[in-house]
Amino acid sequence: MKPIAFTLNGVARTVTVDENRDLLWVLRDDLGYTGTKFGCGASFCGACTVLLDGREVRSCVTPMSRVAGKKVVTVEGLAQGDKLSPVQEAFVEHVGFQCGFCTSGMVIGATALLDANPKPTRAQIIQGLERHLCRCGAHLRVVDAVESAARKMAGGAK
Repeated sequence: MKPIAFTLNGVARTVTVDENRDLLWVLRDDLGYTGTKFGCGASFCGACTVLLDGREVRSCVTPMSRVAGKKVVTVEGLAQGDKLSPVQEAFVEHVGFQCGFCTSGMVIGATALLDANPKPTRAQIIQGLERHLCRCGAHLRVVDAVESAARKMAGGAK
């Protein structure tokens, strides 16, 4: 067991855990951030995606030793108080989900994509989110949502 200090959704945190323990379980079980989902446990589906120093990572395979001193953002950390982020708003507006299980990972992935490329083409959005699996078939609505969020973030119309 080792104390590991990091920033979670803008708040300094220290947890004493096995440094090989995966970030996903620290978030969900120790800290109560259940928006990040367990899907495959093998970095394949994307349900567990979070931002680590602004980069998209799969928390199910990210040991806490990699988190020390870094900034973690979960889907809960994207909103500002009661105001959803533009990506979250767009997912709601475009119903970019059905069961919702993959949604938090997709929202984080879309956020990372738009941070890196504020004006992606439709093809770039599809490519950027291809590692996020949705069994419900909401992919077209997800792409529409990301396009809408990009426009809104650039100051354009919905």
